[in-house]
Amino acid sequence: METPAWVPADEAKPAPDRLLLVQSFVNTRDASLGTDLLAEPGAAAQWLRAAGLIGAADAASPDELRVAREAREAIRALITADGAPDKGDIGVLETAASAARPRLSVSPDGIVQLAAPQPGGIADGLAGLLLIIRDAQRDGTWDRLKACGNPECRWAFYDRSHSRRGTWCDMAACGNVMKNRNLRARRSALGGPPSQG
Repeated sequence: METPAWVPADEAKPAPDRLLLVQSFVNTRDASLGTDLLAEPGAAAQWLRAAGLIGAADAASPDELRVAREAREAIRALITADGAPDKGDIGVLETAASAARPRLSVSPDGIVQLAAPQPGGIADGLAGLLLIIRDAQRDGTWDRLKACGNPECRWAFYDRSHSRRGTWCDMAACGNVMKNRNLRARRSALGGPPSQG
């Protein structure tokens, strides 16, 4: 499968199918590089259009981008949460959910389906993301979408490990950094010599 243009070029652990859109949305902020694709209206609208989260002729106001950034961080918190998510994060997503009107349709074989509104403003795009999350929660793929265990990174990655216990977006970068940091902290706590590196 060819990777869509809206997926970060260096995405090493992509999620399957439509969940990739949620992952890429969360990864519009790269903490390690200090970049945010949803910070400036022009760049944000370009990415949101390419990802199908707003219509081809739609733009994103500063207030809509603030809502999108808040929703992005609330989704990041959901994939990071060990247990019940924070009420504030849930509130942000509830507000996003109530701002759009999903479509009901009936297929030729009589199956009732719920779909996101046609791409329009940010609220419609966020509703689409929430429906993807709902489907992923139902099919078991949601629990494999995680945020990197390095607090200075928090990049969303898809854990394909058999044990489902992946912690790092990249073992060579974040994993080694965190393991060395933890080793130095343990040695320091025990009064031992700090490790070199």
